[in-house]
Amino acid sequence: MMLRQPGVVTELPPRDARLWWVRVLSLATLIATFALIVLGSAVRVTNSGMGCKGWPLCSGDVGPISSFHPLMEQSHRFLASLVTILIIALAIAVLRAGGAARHVRGPAMVSVGVIVVQIVLGAITVLANNAPVTVALHLLVATLFLGVVTVTAVTSFIASDRSWSLLHGPGRRAWAAVVALYLVFISGSIVVNGGAQAACKSWPACFSSPAAMGLVAIQLVHRSMVLVGSVLVVAFLVSLLRSRSADAVERTFAIGGLALLAAQIIVGALSAIESSHTEFADVHLAFAAALWGVVVAVFVMSARGRQARADAVPGGSSGGSETSHAVA
Repeated sequence: MMLRQPGVVTELPPRDARLWWVRVLSLATLIATFALIVLGSAVRVTNSGMGCKGWPLCSGDVGPISSFHPLMEQSHRFLASLVTILIIALAIAVLRAGGAARHVRGPAMVSVGVIVVQIVLGAITVLANNAPVTVALHLLVATLFLGVVTVTAVTSFIASDRSWSLLHGPGRRAWAAVVALYLVFISGSIVVNGGAQAACKSWPACFSSPAAMGLVAIQLVHRSMVLVGSVLVVAFLVSLLRSRSADAVERTFAIGGLALLAAQIIVGALSAIESSHTEFADVHLAFAAALWGVVVAVFVMSARGRQARADAVPGGSSGGSETSHAVA
């Protein structure tokens, strides 16, 4: 690969070229994974999950599918195959990059393990005729996979010689925001697979509903989780915006996260009030996946920023309040 400067043409060192491929593949994997989750939601919303009764082939065929439901399901499988190829290529690129990508090696290898689990769950879901439990687990592992792929993509842009730690870098608010947001996904999966989407026609409270009390309770638990998760995510992102030491990239992602959260709440309300319009449910999950990816990205950047600022303190001390580290 060549770098061009005025009057000068230089060749990019092989080590940096390998890291460049790691970054390209990690971003491609992240985009493909997000698209896979959105397409998977469309498969669920259109009741196309059993469009192909066999696995891995669709009724023994891999060619064009003539009817809608098999086409949706087979398209989902093709995209899943592409994501699998990308994640394997990324793992190979990370290993070939050696020390230049040693900080990416952990999340890249974890993503390989998670995609294997996801493939097995996908097969079980089809063979179990879309049993609610397997469908819910399939979505939750997909969400976890999106989080791991996001970590891989963000860390690939962190200098390999910069000290950072996901375990010790982020503050309590950062951890609380990420955990709470994942719990929102869990409660949302229970709502969908429990058939409670239309249990409450009003929003945000459920004043009256003809649905069974059990379904209403599931819906209210999810809304309560959304409230708690939203407060924790806002607290995390706003504290980062208020910090003087947050860089421009962190601030941009934090603002994007707040905008996505607002959009997600609006679409969630429309999905509850207009439950007959299933497209709202698809958009709702798409915004949720985007919000999850952005919050995880800010979480990783806060780990990097906290450790870097701690190194700048005389004696390497990381003392001080969480807010002073921009990740409170």
